[in-house]
Amino acid sequence: MEHLQLKAHHRIYIGEVYASSEPLILQTLLGSCVAVCLRDPVSQVGGMNHILLPWSSSEAHETRFGVHAMELLINETMKRGALRSRLEAKAFGAANVLHVLQRPSVGEMNAAFVREFLATEGIPLLGHRLGGTQALQVSFRTDTGRTLVRTADGSRLQKIVHEEESYRIAHRGEEDATGDITLF
Repeated sequence: MEHLQLKAHHRIYIGEVYASSEPLILQTLLGSCVAVCLRDPVSQVGGMNHILLPWSSSEAHETRFGVHAMELLINETMKRGALRSRLEAKAFGAANVLHVLQRPSVGEMNAAFVREFLATEGIPLLGHRLGGTQALQVSFRTDTGRTLVRTADGSRLQKIVHEEESYRIAHRGEEDATGDITLF
């Protein structure tokens, strides 16, 4: 992380969104999840999210799902002084770390969602590393937009896969519980 040279760090976990008007390095580990980094180059406000899935099967408005995580990240950067019209994006992750045969894979769906969302919103995607089979460690400097992306070693990969699967299993019932309500 030599070229990022900043002491203030904040780690982003699944479902989290964080933005800052102060220089800060945001970090996350990604498998099939995707992280979007947004930045306004004029105000030097930047932020990151960590998306588990592109959408929910229910009406859940949670930051682990794509649209809500993206809108919240945009809003958080704007609260800190960014202008929506100046936002620039970088996106990372969406790997097929579980090597599943399902097509499209979760990673492919996440990558497609991010590309489509950014295009629809008119936010340029300046850089990305989406897809593949390797987990990534991402460090993003909010004020300059500089990014360091490394492949995660085997021990980190196992941790990521375990965290993503545990998170999906632990929250599976929540999605079902937020479904339709019948009034009598």
